[in-house]
Amino acid sequence: MTEHDSDLRARLVAAGVELVTREGVHALGLREIARHAGVSHGAPRRHFPTHRELLAAVARRGFGRLTDSLAGADALAVTTGGDARTRIEALARAYLCFAAANPGMFELMHRHDLLEGSGTELRRTTLPLFLTFVGLVAEVHPQSDDPTAASAALWANLHGLAQLRAWGSLRLATGSNGLESLLRTTLDAHLGPAVR
Repeated sequence: MTEHDSDLRARLVAAGVELVTREGVHALGLREIARHAGVSHGAPRRHFPTHRELLAAVARRGFGRLTDSLAGADALAVTTGGDARTRIEALARAYLCFAAANPGMFELMHRHDLLEGSGTELRRTTLPLFLTFVGLVAEVHPQSDDPTAASAALWANLHGLAQLRAWGSLRLATGSNGLESLLRTTLDAHLGPAVR
Protein backbone atom coordinates (compact mmCIF):
# COMPACT_ATOMS: atom_id res chain seq x y z
CA MET A 1 0.00 0.00 0.00
CA THR A 2 1.43 3.37 -0.99
CA GLU A 3 1.55 6.37 1.31
CA HIS A 4 -1.20 7.98 -0.80
CA ASP A 5 -3.39 4.88 -0.41
CA SER A 6 -2.77 4.85 3.34
CA ASP A 7 -3.62 8.55 3.59
CA LEU A 8 -6.82 8.16 1.57
CA ARG A 9 -7.84 5.15 3.64
CA ALA A 10 -7.29 7.18 6.84
CA ARG A 11 -9.29 10.10 5.38
CA LEU A 12 -12.22 7.82 4.58
CA VAL A 13 -12.22 6.39 8.11
CA ALA A 14 -11.92 9.88 9.62
CA ALA A 15 -14.84 11.05 7.47
CA GLY A 16 -16.90 8.10 8.70
CA VAL A 17 -16.01 8.85 12.32
CA GLU A 18 -17.02 12.48 11.90
CA LEU A 19 -20.29 11.58 10.19
CA VAL A 20 -21.34 8.97 12.75
CA THR A 21 -20.44 11.39 15.55
CA ARG A 22 -22.37 14.28 14.06
CA GLU A 23 -25.28 12.56 12.32
CA GLY A 24 -25.48 8.94 13.47
CA VAL A 25 -25.31 5.56 11.79
CA HIS A 26 -27.86 6.44 9.10
CA ALA A 27 -25.34 8.92 7.59
CA LEU A 28 -22.73 6.25 6.84
CA GLY A 29 -23.52 5.51 3.20
CA LEU A 30 -20.51 5.00 0.92
CA ARG A 31 -21.35 8.03 -1.20
CA GLU A 32 -21.78 10.27 1.84
CA ILE A 33 -18.48 9.13 3.37
CA ALA A 34 -16.72 9.68 0.02
CA ARG A 35 -18.28 13.13 -0.37
CA HIS A 36 -17.31 14.08 3.16
CA ALA A 37 -13.73 12.87 2.54
CA GLY A 38 -13.61 14.91 -0.68
CA VAL A 39 -13.10 11.95 -3.01
CA SER A 40 -15.06 10.30 -5.82
CA HIS A 41 -17.89 7.96 -4.83
CA GLY A 42 -15.87 5.02 -6.19
CA ALA A 43 -12.79 5.73 -4.05
CA PRO A 44 -13.95 3.80 -0.96
CA ARG A 45 -14.23 0.58 -3.01
CA ARG A 46 -10.56 0.79 -3.95
CA HIS A 47 -9.54 0.77 -0.28
CA PHE A 48 -12.35 -1.19 1.36
CA PRO A 49 -13.66 -4.16 -0.64
CA THR A 50 -17.05 -3.90 1.07
CA HIS A 51 -19.08 -1.21 2.76
CA ARG A 52 -19.03 -3.34 5.92
CA GLU A 53 -15.24 -3.27 6.01
CA LEU A 54 -15.27 0.53 5.94
CA LEU A 55 -17.90 0.59 8.70
CA ALA A 56 -15.79 -1.87 10.72
CA ALA A 57 -12.77 0.44 10.36
CA VAL A 58 -14.91 3.31 11.69
CA ALA A 59 -16.23 1.13 14.54
CA ARG A 60 -12.65 0.07 15.36
CA ARG A 61 -11.91 3.72 16.17
CA GLY A 62 -14.86 3.71 18.56
CA PHE A 63 -13.65 0.53 20.25
CA GLY A 64 -10.22 2.11 20.61
CA ARG A 65 -11.75 5.13 22.33
CA LEU A 66 -13.89 2.94 24.56
CA THR A 67 -10.85 0.84 25.48
CA ASP A 68 -8.92 3.97 26.42
CA SER A 69 -11.84 5.27 28.48
CA LEU A 70 -12.28 2.01 30.36
CA ALA A 71 -8.53 1.61 30.91
CA GLY A 72 -8.34 5.13 32.34
CA ALA A 73 -11.28 4.50 34.68
CA ASP A 74 -9.82 1.19 35.82
CA ALA A 75 -6.36 2.67 36.37
CA LEU A 76 -7.84 5.44 38.50
CA ALA A 77 -9.82 2.93 40.56
CA VAL A 78 -6.69 0.82 41.09
CA THR A 79 -4.60 3.88 42.00
CA THR A 80 -7.12 4.92 44.64
CA GLY A 81 -7.03 1.44 46.18
CA GLY A 82 -10.30 0.20 44.73
CA ASP A 83 -11.28 -3.42 45.24
CA ALA A 84 -12.80 -5.56 42.46
CA ARG A 85 -16.32 -4.23 43.02
CA THR A 86 -15.10 -0.61 42.97
CA ARG A 87 -13.26 -1.32 39.74
CA ILE A 88 -16.37 -2.86 38.17
CA GLU A 89 -18.37 0.21 39.20
CA ALA A 90 -15.74 2.50 37.64
CA LEU A 91 -15.79 0.46 34.42
CA ALA A 92 -19.61 0.49 34.37
CA ARG A 93 -19.72 4.27 34.80
CA ALA A 94 -17.11 4.75 32.06
CA TYR A 95 -19.11 2.49 29.73
CA LEU A 96 -22.34 4.40 30.37
CA CYS A 97 -20.57 7.77 30.01
CA PHE A 98 -19.02 6.68 26.70
CA ALA A 99 -22.43 5.59 25.42
CA ALA A 100 -24.01 8.92 26.39
CA ALA A 101 -21.18 11.01 24.91
CA ASN A 102 -20.92 9.00 21.66
CA PRO A 103 -24.42 7.77 20.76
CA GLY A 104 -23.83 7.33 17.03
CA MET A 105 -20.53 5.53 17.47
CA PHE A 106 -21.91 3.43 20.32
CA GLU A 107 -24.77 2.30 18.09
CA LEU A 108 -22.44 1.45 15.19
CA MET A 109 -20.10 -0.52 17.47
CA HIS A 110 -22.95 -2.82 18.45
CA ARG A 111 -24.72 -3.09 15.09
CA HIS A 112 -23.38 -6.49 14.12
CA ASP A 113 -26.00 -6.59 11.36
CA LEU A 114 -23.97 -3.81 9.69
CA LEU A 115 -20.56 -5.18 10.64
CA GLU A 116 -21.19 -8.88 10.04
CA GLY A 117 -18.44 -10.54 8.07
CA SER A 118 -15.80 -8.11 9.28
CA GLY A 119 -16.51 -8.43 12.97
CA THR A 120 -13.98 -11.15 13.83
CA GLU A 121 -11.18 -8.64 14.25
CA LEU A 122 -13.49 -6.32 16.19
CA ARG A 123 -14.40 -9.14 18.53
CA ARG A 124 -10.70 -9.78 19.17
CA THR A 125 -10.34 -6.09 19.98
CA THR A 126 -13.12 -6.17 22.57
CA LEU A 127 -12.36 -9.56 24.13
CA PRO A 128 -9.70 -8.20 26.55
CA LEU A 129 -12.25 -5.65 27.84
CA PHE A 130 -14.75 -8.40 28.52
CA LEU A 131 -12.12 -10.64 30.12
CA THR A 132 -11.29 -7.80 32.53
CA PHE A 133 -14.93 -7.84 33.65
CA VAL A 134 -14.84 -11.64 33.95
CA GLY A 135 -11.73 -11.52 36.15
CA LEU A 136 -13.21 -8.86 38.40
CA VAL A 137 -16.57 -10.63 38.69
CA ALA A 138 -14.68 -13.82 39.62
CA GLU A 139 -12.91 -11.84 42.38
CA VAL A 140 -16.21 -10.53 43.74
CA HIS A 141 -17.83 -13.98 43.49
CA PRO A 142 -15.03 -16.57 43.83
CA GLN A 143 -17.67 -19.28 44.37
CA SER A 144 -19.32 -18.56 41.00
CA ASP A 145 -19.59 -21.56 38.69
CA ASP A 146 -19.60 -19.37 35.60
CA PRO A 147 -18.13 -15.85 35.96
CA THR A 148 -18.27 -15.49 32.16
CA ALA A 149 -22.05 -15.86 32.13
CA ALA A 150 -22.37 -13.55 35.16
CA SER A 151 -20.21 -10.95 33.40
CA ALA A 152 -22.22 -11.26 30.19
CA ALA A 153 -25.44 -10.71 32.16
CA LEU A 154 -23.97 -7.64 33.87
CA TRP A 155 -22.74 -6.24 30.54
CA ALA A 156 -26.13 -6.89 28.93
CA ASN A 157 -27.82 -5.01 31.77
CA LEU A 158 -25.41 -2.05 31.43
CA HIS A 159 -25.84 -2.02 27.67
CA GLY A 160 -29.61 -2.08 28.11
CA LEU A 161 -29.45 0.93 30.44
CA ALA A 162 -27.34 2.82 27.91
CA GLN A 163 -29.67 1.95 25.05
CA LEU A 164 -32.87 2.73 26.94
CA ARG A 165 -31.46 6.11 27.92
CA ALA A 166 -30.49 6.83 24.30
CA TRP A 167 -33.98 5.96 23.08
CA GLY A 168 -35.65 8.09 25.74
CA SER A 169 -37.34 5.06 27.30
CA LEU A 170 -35.79 5.60 30.73
CA ARG A 171 -37.31 9.06 30.96
CA LEU A 172 -40.67 7.61 29.99
CA ALA A 173 -40.46 4.80 32.58
CA THR A 174 -38.74 6.60 35.46
CA GLY A 175 -39.31 10.29 34.75
CA SER A 176 -35.56 10.88 34.51
CA ASN A 177 -32.53 10.04 32.41
CA GLY A 178 -30.49 9.68 35.60
CA LEU A 179 -28.79 6.33 35.99
CA GLU A 180 -27.33 6.54 39.49
CA SER A 181 -29.98 4.52 41.34
CA LEU A 182 -30.38 2.14 38.39
CA LEU A 183 -26.63 1.57 38.27
CA ARG A 184 -26.53 0.81 42.01
CA THR A 185 -29.48 -1.58 41.62
CA THR A 186 -27.82 -3.26 38.63
CA LEU A 187 -24.53 -3.75 40.44
CA ASP A 188 -26.28 -5.02 43.57
CA ALA A 189 -28.34 -7.47 41.49
CA HIS A 190 -25.29 -8.92 39.75
CA LEU A 191 -22.63 -8.59 42.46
CA GLY A 192 -24.64 -8.64 45.67
CA PRO A 193 -25.28 -5.65 47.89
CA ALA A 194 -22.36 -3.31 48.38
CA VAL A 195 -21.02 -2.68 51.85
CA ARG A 196 -21.91 0.99 52.33
